[in-house]
Amino acid sequence: MARILLIEADRVLATNLQAFLKAAGHQVEWHVDPQVAMDAIDKKKPDLLILDLLLAGRSGVEFLYELRSYPDWQKLPIIVFSSVSNRELGQSAPDALKQLDIAAYLYKPETNLSQLAAAVKQALQPTPVK
Repeated sequence: MARILLIEADRVLATNLQAFLKAAGHQVEWHVDPQVAMDAIDKKKPDLLILDLLLAGRSGVEFLYELRSYPDWQKLPIIVFSSVSNRELGQSAPDALKQLDIAAYLYKPETNLSQLAAAVKQALQPTPVK
């Protein structure tokens, strides 16, 4: 069972994702406000973060850069689950996401729950030592 922190502005989607992930055996905490979520990350020490890039009052990419600036959170697995496509992010998006060490980037309109579950499972796998 993993501790998952979900940052999602859409209440209906967040409720459904929470129920789905809980049914899969995970403990899920959901936040809308990115600053409250940042505080929760410090207190709850999640195993995985699932993040929408469209946040209330803040850019999700900006949130990611801030999160990764803290040494404790540089290796936290992150799944971006957003309705912002790679094309909308621009040509520098793949480099930025690689730099931010994103485990998976899932485009909401093209992702079903089984694909999300597979991404969660993959992100929670231990990283092989090089």
